Amino acid sequence: MGPTHESRKTELRQLPRLRVYAPFVCVFSRIGFTRWVSEDRDGLGVVLDVSLKGARVMSAVAMTPGDQLVVSLRLPNQVATMNADATVRWGKNQTFGLEFANLSRTAEIRLRKYLALTSSAQVLA
Repeated sequence: MGPTHESRKTELRQLPRLRVYAPFVCVFSRIGFTRWVSEDRDGLGVVLDVSLKGARVMSAVAMTPGDQLVVSLRLPNQVATMNADATVRWGKNQTFGLEFANLSRTAEIRLRKYLALTSSAQVLA
């Protein structure tokens, strides 16, 4: 009996994702589009997990791998909003994976701070 499909999958993720205990909202819009096909506003999503390189988001807005987005999110316990360009890497049902690109130094610092606090809390829990 050969290896199962699951065991043959290659893990492409370089950094671990951290599950978000209290999912938080993000706003996104497609780069180069002035309107959504089904909506006349930005998309709303809920961040389910996050890493330094990306996030897993649940949304009613359908995404296709390769879509380019501008994402705006306020990480829990932080006052300022973090903005990032992102590419949709995969999608399934109402969930899709984002890869962040061109994070500003400030956004990277905020994200690192959030990840450090969240990982500490997970170890203590």
